[in-house]
Amino acid sequence: MTKNSIQKELEQGSKISIINVVNCLIEEAHGLRASDIHIDPQQNDVQIRFRIDGVLQDIHILPKTIHSEIISRIKIVSGLRTDEHHAAQDGHFQSSLITGEHIDVRVSIVPIFHGENVVMRLLSDKAEEFTLDSLGFSAENEKKILHAVRRPYGMILATGPTGSGKTTTLYTLIKTLNVRGTSIITIEEPVEYAIRGINQIQVNPRTGLTFANGLRSILRQDPNVIMVGEIRDAETAGIAVNTALTGHLLLSTLHTNDAATTLPRLLDLKLEPYLIASTVNVAIGQRLVRKVCQECKVEKNITEAEIKSLAGAFTSAGAKKNKTFFEGKGCDACHGSGYRGRIGIHEVLSIDGPVREAILRKASAEELKCIAKSQGMTTILEDGIAKAATGITTISEVLRILHE
Repeated sequence: MTKNSIQKELEQGSKISIINVVNCLIEEAHGLRASDIHIDPQQNDVQIRFRIDGVLQDIHILPKTIHSEIISRIKIVSGLRTDEHHAAQDGHFQSSLITGEHIDVRVSIVPIFHGENVVMRLLSDKAEEFTLDSLGFSAENEKKILHAVRRPYGMILATGPTGSGKTTTLYTLIKTLNVRGTSIITIEEPVEYAIRGINQIQVNPRTGLTFANGLRSILRQDPNVIMVGEIRDAETAGIAVNTALTGHLLLSTLHTNDAATTLPRLLDLKLEPYLIASTVNVAIGQRLVRKVCQECKVEKNITEAEIKSLAGAFTSAGAKKNKTFFEGKGCDACHGSGYRGRIGIHEVLSIDGPVREAILRKASAEELKCIAKSQGMTTILEDGIAKAATGITTISEVLRILHE
């Protein structure tokens, strides 16, 4: 679907099909690889924006006269109340594309000043296609993670802000563990990808099915591997650690800025240092950066000022002598952005001797990071610069993500 599909519908005037308008938006968003569709009512019109490679882009301006009909259509297919206009509602539906694919759409509707605002998240089963290599993990980081995954018990934690690809990393690890003879159970909010052969539970606070309660129930289901969508409170953290201590491999996520901050964060959740040191196998810090569009990629020399501002990281990343980097000029293939697709930049902190000793004495995140670097850990910034030096991303993109 192209922009012309929407324009043709708008030209129908009173004969416009709202069903076609909604379908066209989903088709177009999927074609542009968007993760979210934002329908934002303004005073005189409706702004349509797509989140493409993590960045919102203006796509359409629709007339305000069809706003309420679009909202009603989305509510109907999502099984939401059409007569409720002053409360937030969440739902989901499945859309069939003209290519024959099916895509799950998660819907959030919130009343704002100029009407009801909608965000639709498009979910596909692309997690099936990922490997640690395609996610951007270096050979050294991949080796550390696979070593942790092969251990029969302990915790593997993916950390970073919302939208940094943590869940996709865990799904990819789950896929490598998904073999006959292994029982894998997940508890998530929500279940984003359905994986064959794995029992996936969705959190439902209305029925009392929280991460903590769900984790207790899972332990009676005889699992080998457990994935918990997020450790967000002391109760869940306590049960997760006890689960890892009793012979289970547990994967989960935490909202922290980097891998080293994970360990003090667990202390904040009332865990004893000796429990953290004996259960956490590895902490993965990550961000997602946009990849340079290969269709319009050109060389770019960075300035001395940029090199000085990143001097330490440049040296560590082996890019000090390399002043030639790359950028995208912008073309039809990348929708004029100069970027197409995203890849992860990472740091992988293995909990071994020196790091374990530092945890036991409640060392700060800064000290833990210094110890890990002395043991050979590559930081997120260094990994990003290394990827920029090989033309995968740009220096400005790495800095944008880390400053956010």
